[in-house]
Amino acid sequence: MLQVYLVRHGETEWNAARRIQGQSDSPLTAKGLYQARQVAQRVRNEGITHVITSDLGRTRHTAQIIADACGCEVIEEPRLRELHMGVLEERILDGLTEQEETWRKQMVDGSPKGRIPEGETMTELAVRMRAALDSCLDLPAGSKPLLVSHGIALGCLISTILGLPAYAERRLRLRNCSLSRVDHQQSAWLANGWIVETAGDVSHLDLPALDELQR
Repeated sequence: MLQVYLVRHGETEWNAARRIQGQSDSPLTAKGLYQARQVAQRVRNEGITHVITSDLGRTRHTAQIIADACGCEVIEEPRLRELHMGVLEERILDGLTEQEETWRKQMVDGSPKGRIPEGETMTELAVRMRAALDSCLDLPAGSKPLLVSHGIALGCLISTILGLPAYAERRLRLRNCSLSRVDHQQSAWLANGWIVETAGDVSHLDLPALDELQR
């Protein structure tokens, strides 16, 4: 059985400001750095062998803190990037027009062909996220990787493992530096392949961690 840990990056300045990030970037806040240190302490004794991260700054910084605690190198994997939010990247959430808010909501409300202009569909996101996860199957026997990615990206990945379409209504909250785990296994009582062991655990955080819309 292969166990893969999944971590969302720590809080960023744009998270706190309700600014849409997508594949744009902003630094971790002091709280985000603290969250990263806390999740690092949570997993430091789990036997993590590989820390694999989206190549965006907020995930790389989170991943480095975790890797230092686990004694690993950081491996960049661009397929773990956040959903590309197109023309809405860098925009303040509360300043969107009615049309722009309609585009944004299509990414979370179950619209099958939802796409922000110049951005990705959820199906496109799901394909690259699943490919990044499946690449862990090629790691040496006995590996225990940890992937650092983003809220929408990880939520989409976990939802599709559960059998939902990539564009399904978004109902899984993954807060900053939440910890999830998926396993690849064969079982008499579960479907073969990837299964979800835990999702969105924040018991290691001693301060409230907010999702991108809870401000």
